[in-house]
Amino acid sequence: MASMTIAMDTDEDHRLELLRSAPADSWIALSEDETAIIASGATYDEAVAKSELAGVSDPLLIKTPKVWMPISV
Repeated sequence: MASMTIAMDTDEDHRLELLRSAPADSWIALSEDETAIIASGATYDEAVAKSELAGVSDPLLIKTPKVWMPISV
């Protein structure tokens, strides 16, 4: 079970690192397996168009914040 926890932490760490590397205040398109940013744009439509040009027709689209801020719960 410990190895499964480590694997999930690694996946989560990679995803967080990926999101933090994305351009601020933009739309990003992630690959179908969510391991890479394949396109970005100022608008949703621009990110979709660029992802289609990159050959990815069903990306995960996310709007990035202007500034990443820590969240306390």
